[in-house]
Amino acid sequence: MAELLLDLFCEEIPSGMQARAAADLTRLLEQALADLKPRNIRSFYGARHIAASLEVDESIPTRTISERGPRENAPEKALAGFSRKHGVSPDELTKENGFWVLNRTLPPVKAAELIAEQLPDLLWKFPWPKAMRWGNGSLFTWVRPLHHIACLLDGQTVPFTLARQDDDAHGLKSGNVTEGHRILSPGTFTVTNTEQWLKELEARHVVINEDKRADLIRQGVHKLAEDKGLTLVEDEGLVQEVSGLVEYPVPLLGRIDDAFMDLPPEVMQVSMRVNQRYFALRTQDGKAAPYFAFVANQTFSDGGSLCIAGNERVLRARFADARHFWDLDRKTKLADRVAALKLVTFHAKLGTQEARAQRISTLAGIIAKAMGLDDTQVKNAERAGLLAKADLTTGMVGEFPELQGVMGGYYAAHDGEAPEVAQAVAEHYMPRGLQDGTASAPVSIAVALADRLDMLAGFFAIGETPTGSGDPYGLRRAALGVIRTIRDNGLRIDLGSLLSKAAEAYAGKDGKDSALDELEPFFTDRLRVQLRNEGRRHDVLDATLAVTQVQEDKSLFTDHLDGDLVRLLSRVEALSDMMGTEDGQNLLAAYRRATNILRIEEKKDGPHHQAPEAALYVQDEERELDAALNDAGPKITASLADDDFTSAMQHLAVLRPIMDRFFEAVTVNADDAGQRLNRLRLLSAFSRSGQLIADFGRIEG
Repeated sequence: MAELLLDLFCEEIPSGMQARAAADLTRLLEQALADLKPRNIRSFYGARHIAASLEVDESIPTRTISERGPRENAPEKALAGFSRKHGVSPDELTKENGFWVLNRTLPPVKAAELIAEQLPDLLWKFPWPKAMRWGNGSLFTWVRPLHHIACLLDGQTVPFTLARQDDDAHGLKSGNVTEGHRILSPGTFTVTNTEQWLKELEARHVVINEDKRADLIRQGVHKLAEDKGLTLVEDEGLVQEVSGLVEYPVPLLGRIDDAFMDLPPEVMQVSMRVNQRYFALRTQDGKAAPYFAFVANQTFSDGGSLCIAGNERVLRARFADARHFWDLDRKTKLADRVAALKLVTFHAKLGTQEARAQRISTLAGIIAKAMGLDDTQVKNAERAGLLAKADLTTGMVGEFPELQGVMGGYYAAHDGEAPEVAQAVAEHYMPRGLQDGTASAPVSIAVALADRLDMLAGFFAIGETPTGSGDPYGLRRAALGVIRTIRDNGLRIDLGSLLSKAAEAYAGKDGKDSALDELEPFFTDRLRVQLRNEGRRHDVLDATLAVTQVQEDKSLFTDHLDGDLVRLLSRVEALSDMMGTEDGQNLLAAYRRATNILRIEEKKDGPHHQAPEAALYVQDEERELDAALNDAGPKITASLADDDFTSAMQHLAVLRPIMDRFFEAVTVNADDAGQRLNRLRLLSAFSRSGQLIADFGRIEG
């Protein structure tokens, strides 16, 4: 066993490329050195280092390989070609199982030889998303100029060069040196093994472990905030980005000029994050604090005073730009900007943002009425829908697209719009991501749903639907946003009707009369995905949907359960709970046994949907099951009508011990034809009782 260390030292690597590069390096090393059985692989990455440490066999032992050639009866030219390809004579081939076979014994190969042979090609073909050329025009490319290749096997340099014929590859070749921090510890140092390399980097102010580097940033900025009695606006994405920018993180705290503290906190936070990679802070009551945290890449003899002053000066310039947009945008009312949306294309086939604003406004009013809101709220929903996209024409959103909706809410409030309107404009993009909350104010909910339903209906109408992993318009995310908004707020609305209303605006678009036929299964699939992600039983959802569609000949959202997702999911949850009990599993087994018998016997003389005749019962178990079915059926139906799904499941569960006794004592396929037919009808009645709730055949065991 031998330790291999490969450290690639170059100029600063873009933060977002580092983790992927480290993963690619370990993957490619595993593939290239597979014969050495690589194991215990560790990867490291930072601003100027991409490295890997692993254990490999010291050599590849002597081995015999067999290569199959042409068939025995193949033409001589084929045999000669195979021999020539492998540099052997035909006499060295043997016949095995109807083919000519070349058996060769390969000599042992030392690990250093294989590494030196494989690594140049690996580095030439390294899959950077973007690479550059530099220097004398060599064709060798790297993400940034590559300076050192430290490659050691058990402490000894593995010699190789990247130079090729007619290309010196900048003179790059392997060695045993690398570098520490550019400013705090300039110059090269000699590498002997992985542990020495790690200790030397730490001593030379390079934190090469990415998790440790990120922890230092988190803990440092939190400590700075706590010392001032403030809280940090959590931003893990920014932590990871900054971690890729610095080798030796030194958190510092700067102050924001009081003249800018009246800017919206979202503007301040986004400006600091996007332009400067600064962390925003809040006071204990949640307001923007007059401080910001940032991370330097070195220590300072003055404690960072000069560095802090420089960053404060840069931030003043950034906030001055934001102030300009803030003041300029408020000179034009948001309502007056709607007309300007005619110049903003939503999609080439779907028209302008102005036309979309009109559609959202109309649909938001319809949704508000479906939610049972009063006339004032309906008008507010229509107004908010009309204004929702108007901030796309503002300078602030042009500078910071992340603030879409948020700025519209501020501008609407400044213009004197109703508070509910301003709030709805600000919140209609919610949820923006999986971890984001959903809109909860009634008017905001109506506009958020209208925005997504219009987008879904439009793109489905023109055939721009998700395919495979491709979803350029975020339609899956939009559908999940609709589902989450309805579920989180417990909305008892007819989603199918709303989908129909949204699709009406696109009737006949590109030859399609309606997008509804494709939207319904799309929503069904998204609902399954959501349940699966929550660790819930999507098979129970399928069982519930299937039986209702069969019974009522209704589609999922157009008529199914009145399109009421809350009611549907309550039913699914109650059935899931029952399936988690012993009674539920035994009932499922009884249902499957009954349906299996019916499926076989109905091929002979079915179906057996008629009511069984009590006069033909000869055993108490038959009479007991008949009485139980007659008692349970109306109770199940009544409970379902009252949305009391738990009671419906309990009424069904009562049948479980009765079915057990029936199957133990009664022979369904009796010799007497009348008794057999009557018992099959009894099983059919039991099956239909179960189908009042679900198609149990679709439930996994």
